Amino acid sequence: MTFRSRTVADVVGLAAGAGLEVLEWAGDVHVPADDLAAAADAQAATVDHGLRVGTYGTYYKAGVDDPDAVPALVRTARELGAPRLRVWAGTVGSDDTPVLQRAAVVEALRECVDRAGEAGLGVVVEHHVSSLTDTLASALTLRSEVPGLVAHWQPRELPDTGECLAEVHALVPAVVHAFSWGADGFTERLPLDARADLWRPVLAALAAQGGDAEVVLEFVPGDDVDAFERDAARLRGWRDEQLSVAS
Repeated sequence: MTFRSRTVADVVGLAAGAGLEVLEWAGDVHVPADDLAAAADAQAATVDHGLRVGTYGTYYKAGVDDPDAVPALVRTARELGAPRLRVWAGTVGSDDTPVLQRAAVVEALRECVDRAGEAGLGVVVEHHVSSLTDTLASALTLRSEVPGLVAHWQPRELPDTGECLAEVHALVPAVVHAFSWGADGFTERLPLDARADLWRPVLAALAAQGGDAEVVLEFVPGDDVDAFERDAARLRGWRDEQLSVAS
């Protein structure tokens, strides 16, 4: 999601140089669905730099997109070496989704989880506005309706730390997107440590859950390399704090 305009080689080099460990590749630019050559190239470049491939960000919108697209997404994820797919729970907020449409989203997610599971892959659903994960209550209901579905958590605009911690505790996410926004949300990207009041306790909560969640940087201010390196250093520092506490 960061450095979309850069090549795979550039992205991998920047991530490795910043001391990161995991790369999440997305299907909108670098690894399109069923482009197995691109998937293999991204996998090789990632591993060659001592990094792991994380989630394959598919942008598949359950209940909206054609379910027949899922096999191609699974094939691509396997070639990429990704352990899981990232998907959306529809494109309409939970309060505005009619009963029949919600049922269609749930059924599409079940089918996606089943098909991915047959290939040994997991599925994470993005915790996102304009979807059935827009509230904690709806996200938890969805988890009960779709066994095997796992949370991919991220904060909202102007997030309240207490609410975020409640979501993290309840959802036990496998993946977290880390970023800091101002009042204007997506259009006002801030340095990660502008919300140290949020991220330090969130990382502590993740560590208390076992520390297995992947925390991935997103929405770096200006997609600027210096800003990326600053935020990566800050994230590593907070991670090391948690490791020190745990030891």
